[in-house]
Amino acid sequence: MSRVLSSRAGVVTARALGMGLVCACGIAIMTAQNMNTLSAAEKAEGWKLLFDGKTLNGWRGFKSPTPSPGWHAMSGELVRHETGGDLMTVEQFGDFELRLEWKLSKDGNSGIMFRVTGDGAQTYETGPEFQILDNAGHKDGKEPMTSVGSNYAMHAPVRDVSRPVGEWNDVRLIVRGAHVEHWMNGTKLLEYELWSEDWEKRVKASKFAKMPGYGRQKRGHLVLQDHGNLVSYRNIKVKPL
Repeated sequence: MSRVLSSRAGVVTARALGMGLVCACGIAIMTAQNMNTLSAAEKAEGWKLLFDGKTLNGWRGFKSPTPSPGWHAMSGELVRHETGGDLMTVEQFGDFELRLEWKLSKDGNSGIMFRVTGDGAQTYETGPEFQILDNAGHKDGKEPMTSVGSNYAMHAPVRDVSRPVGEWNDVRLIVRGAHVEHWMNGTKLLEYELWSEDWEKRVKASKFAKMPGYGRQKRGHLVLQDHGNLVSYRNIKVKPL
């Protein structure tokens, strides 16, 4: 009798596991289907999708009207896997909230810049940078002001909340007038005021002191940095404020 019950229990367990696998698979499929899309609520709130998961429509190179050749849409991800230069939005933004997810390779380095203009020889000469980094493997991770989530070389994050290499991290970058906030994985990392006395003091003490256009613009392009490493972005969306 116990063998029969055991056998029946095994069948029930197998069926339960099977249903669990179906459910798990169903969730995964739904998640994949929702990648690089906007919900009805997001559309109503004014969000705009910057990457459709399939093309580089809406993107260009710095100083070039066409996208940087090292960037490709691959499996629903915007991937920098070859040398080609920074990738920049065609559209310009003033006050906005940017949301995206990123992951990178071991020892990797990249960045998200905003209000970038065509002035200067490099994107970072005008646009402040949300640092993307493998803190454990890259030398910049040893210095808080150049670590992951920092306002590069200007403001340090409260702590490292990045996930292990190969896992996705969620970013919120809020820019409203002079006020800027860096968020990652649900944690507010830092905030600062552009053009404030403190900001001007920090600029003078940094490498940006020799770049007169740094952080001065009230409107400009968003940029994903090519820093020589494999990096992927997805679910890139922006809401004008």
